[in-house]
Amino acid sequence: MDSLLLDQQIWEETEYVCSCTNIEKEPVRVLVTGQIGYAIVPMIARGAMLGPDQPVILHMLDIEPAAEALKGVKMELIDAAFPLLKGVVATTDVVEACKDVNIAVMIGGFPRKEGMERKDVMSKNVSIYKAQASALEKHAASDCKVLVVANPANTNALILKEFAPSIPEKNITCLTRLDHNRALGQISERLNVHVGDVKNVIIWGNHSSTQYPDVNLATVTTDSGEKPVKELVADDHWLQTEFITTVQQRGAAIIKARKLSSALSAASSACDHIRDWIHGTPEGTWVSMGVYSDGSYGIQPGLFYSFPVTCENGEWSIVHGLKIDEFSSAKMDATENELIEEKSLVHACLK
Repeated sequence: MDSLLLDQQIWEETEYVCSCTNIEKEPVRVLVTGQIGYAIVPMIARGAMLGPDQPVILHMLDIEPAAEALKGVKMELIDAAFPLLKGVVATTDVVEACKDVNIAVMIGGFPRKEGMERKDVMSKNVSIYKAQASALEKHAASDCKVLVVANPANTNALILKEFAPSIPEKNITCLTRLDHNRALGQISERLNVHVGDVKNVIIWGNHSSTQYPDVNLATVTTDSGEKPVKELVADDHWLQTEFITTVQQRGAAIIKARKLSSALSAASSACDHIRDWIHGTPEGTWVSMGVYSDGSYGIQPGLFYSFPVTCENGEWSIVHGLKIDEFSSAKMDATENELIEEKSLVHACLK
C-alpha cells in the first residue's frame, strides 16, 4: 500500500477511536459575584478560564436592587449559545449561589466612596464577606478555590478566611495578576516587543498604590535568547520611578479616562489567575498571586501578600531564594506595613 494512503488510513482510524472514547468532562461550577461580573462571565463561558474542553455551570450572585439586571445577563448568556455553558444560576440568595461551587470569583464588594474613611469601607466589607464566607463554607464544594477581586482585595481575602475557617488557606487567594499584567504591558510598550515575550515580573504586597512592581529578574525573549529587562531598558531611573507609579496608579488612570473601573482587564486577569492555578504555570515562569503569607521573604505571617508563585497540579507555591536588593526591600516593607494596618482596622471592626 502507498505510504500516503497508509498514513491516511491510520489517521482516520485514530480519529474514529478518539471520537468513540471522547467522554465529556463533568461541568465545573463557577461562582461570580458583583455587577462587574458582566465582563468575566462570557470569558468563562468561552473557556478562557478553564480551557476549551471544560464545560461550566455559571452561578451569578448580586444584590437585590440588581436582580432585574442579573436576569438580563442570564438572558444574554442563553442567547450567546456558548457550547461549554451547561447551565446558569442567577440569584440574589447567597446560599443558592454558593451551592456546590468549585470556584468562587468574588468581585462584589463595597467600594470606597468620596469622603469615606478606610475604616468605614472595611466595616462594610466585613459584613458582606462574613455572609458570603459563611455560605461558601457551608455550601460550596469541599475543595472550592476562592479568588477575591473586590478591593481592598488582600484584606477582603483575610476577612473571608476569618469567617470560613474550614476552607484551607491555600484555597483562598486575591487578585494581583492584573497588576502583574499591567507591568508586563508597560515593559512591552517601552521596549516595543510583544507582551508574550516578557516574563517574570513580580508584584509584591498589596493590590493598592503601595504595591511594588519589580523587574529585577524579568526577562525578554529575543532573537538571540533571553535578555534581562534591566539590560534592555537601560534606564534604572525610569524603572524605579515612572514605571512603578504607572503600574501602581493604572486603575485610577483608567477610571479618569473612561469614568468606570477597569472591568475588561480585571476580568481577563482573573481568568489568567484561575487558569494558571488549575492548569499550572509554564516551566521557568512565575506569576504574581496574593496568597497567605508563611513568613517568606520576612513578610509577617497571616497577611494576604502578593508573591511570585509557580503552580502545578492545582497548587501554588511561593518562589523562594530570589535575591532582594535594598531598594526592593524598602518597597516590600512599605506595602507590608499598609497590610498590617488594614488587618488592624479589620480587627477593630470585628470588635
